[in-house]
Amino acid sequence: METLSAASPPLGVLLADSNRTQRELLVSGLRRRTDLHLITCELTTDEILEAASPAALDVAVLNVTHPRSGWPDLTIVRRLHLARPDMAKILLLDFYDRDLVVNAFRSGALGLFCLAESPFRMLGKCIHSVHRGEIWANNQQIRFLLETVSQVPSLRMIDAQGTRLLTPREEQVVALVADGLSNREVAAELKLSEHTVKKYLFRIFDKLGISSRVELVLYAVNHGGPRQAEWMAGGTA
Repeated sequence: METLSAASPPLGVLLADSNRTQRELLVSGLRRRTDLHLITCELTTDEILEAASPAALDVAVLNVTHPRSGWPDLTIVRRLHLARPDMAKILLLDFYDRDLVVNAFRSGALGLFCLAESPFRMLGKCIHSVHRGEIWANNQQIRFLLETVSQVPSLRMIDAQGTRLLTPREEQVVALVADGLSNREVAAELKLSEHTVKKYLFRIFDKLGISSRVELVLYAVNHGGPRQAEWMAGGTA
């Protein structure tokens, strides 16, 4: 247990779990700590948003694993993050994979705690760590994040016959434009000149039979599918 000064008030912690038995076990374990003040609720959007409204609550611990499907639901996490971006969020998981880790942090989580892999006593340390603004993740989860940020997003553009319409570089330009980046920002992301990006866009417009960035974004939404892409800095592929 971390040592806190006598003057330090307990952290306000919201604990949300749809599994009543597990919620009671978590509460029983955490209430032994005098450095935490617990509020509990069901894992529903309405109850969480209502329970999270007091500013005195500092950290939310959410067991997002669906009790029937077993698959984590991150929608509630996103809603809570929009309502209380200042509140640090920890997700309790039974398992994790690359996509889940990346989407969990994108949803606003600062920590992922797997009860099957970490001793329960570490959860208190995790709570204090995320409250300080630190990231709580193991080496594999951090590696998943690094792999994601080292990739340039790409959209695979194909016609009705499945024929690829654009080169990998052109697909990357489309993906970045669809994300709202300007020509200058696309150029910086891909290590190209702004003039080269404009040439790519003219070529893409010609291939797809469109004439504006708005049409390109709409085309990408309706015809593009996400795909992994290697980072291609510079070059003219």
